[in-house]
This record gives sequence, structure tokens and C-alpha cells, in this order.
Amino acid sequence: MSQLAGVLWDMDGTLLDSEKLWDIAVYELAEYLGGTMTPQIRHALIGASGPNALAIIFDSLELEPHPEAVGAAGAWLEKRITGLFEGGIPWRPGARDALAMTRDAGLPMALVTNTKRDLAEYGLDTMGREYFDASVCGDEVVDGKPAPHVYLRAAELLDLEPSQCLAIEDSATGALAAEAAGCRLLVVPCEVPVPPGPGRVMRDTLIGMTLAEMHACFG
Repeated sequence: MSQLAGVLWDMDGTLLDSEKLWDIAVYELAEYLGGTMTPQIRHALIGASGPNALAIIFDSLELEPHPEAVGAAGAWLEKRITGLFEGGIPWRPGARDALAMTRDAGLPMALVTNTKRDLAEYGLDTMGREYFDASVCGDEVVDGKPAPHVYLRAAELLDLEPSQCLAIEDSATGALAAEAAGCRLLVVPCEVPVPPGPGRVMRDTLIGMTLAEMHACFG
């Protein structure tokens, strides 16, 4: 049986409370496109990669996904969220202490996010690059989450097998990606519930999380 050898952290909704900033941007994007963002559509976007998110938005708003229109919407969204990120990104409760504890334990860590690299850089600036031995973004692999590629690449960069890695996620999309890669999984839901399942260790918050709990995910 594999033992814990590395930790793969999701960013939005897990380490950073950035989903609230994405809320602003996607609701405004829907207005820009002449539609209305419902809570149901917003929930479907949580954890999605950029291309998948835009596809969901265009489909939900019954818009024709012409490449030019989708490209323009993506550029508008990136400009808006960049402005919001530049204003500062808040931490999720307990995340800073959890990162420090894991680093102090000497475990290699990677940031694994569906967010594009140029936007993820704002997150790395907020959290501190010294925590992460590697980072993989959704635009650096063939397919983002729920496909496993970001997690497979992160494990590879840490020179570990996915089965040696604990993925920490807040969304169903991210959970599916980590499971498909063969990682152990700790789920700390943020904006929407994540259904329990075989092998999924659930926790309400990162506050008070211990190293022993992380190792127990491999029990």
C-alpha cells in the first residue's frame, strides 16, 4: 500500500477564496453577453477549465458558440478577473496554516489548478511560491479537470507516482480529476456540496487539519 509522499493542492476554493471573485466576473460576463447567470449555471462552472466554463455559459444562455464570440468572451472574462485578482485574493480558512504545516513536514507540494497560468500567477504571489515545488495549470495540459492530466503532470514533476500523492480539492470536478489520476483524495467543499464516495475523505474545513489526518487518507 502506498504511503503519503507528496501533496497536490487545488487553488480556487481550496487554498484561496477566489470563487467569490469569479462570482463577480461570471455574473457580469453573462450580462455582457445579454443573458442572466443563474445560481444553477454558476454552480456548474465551479472547478471547470476555461474552455469548459465558456462552453457551459454559451450553452446555458442558448448562444451560438462561434469561435470569435467565445474568444471575445474569454478575453473579456480574463480582463475582468485579472482586475479583481489585482485587488487581492483572500485565503480560505485554515489554508495558510495547512500549507505551512505540510512544508514544515518536508513533504513536496504542487499547485494543481484549472486556472490559466497568467491568472494562477496572482495566486502564487498571494500564497508564496516557496510552498510549491511545482505548479500545473489548466492551459498547460491537453484537457483540464475533470480529466486527470493536471494531476498526472504534477505527480510527474514531483517525481512521484499519483498513488503516493494526496490531492486536496473543493469541487466535484476536481475530485473526479484526482481520482482518475489515481491520487488519494481529501475533499473540503467550498461553494457547493461534493458527494461522498469510495475513497473520498471529507472534511468541512482546513482549520485544525493535522499531518496525521493526511497520512490517514492512505489507511
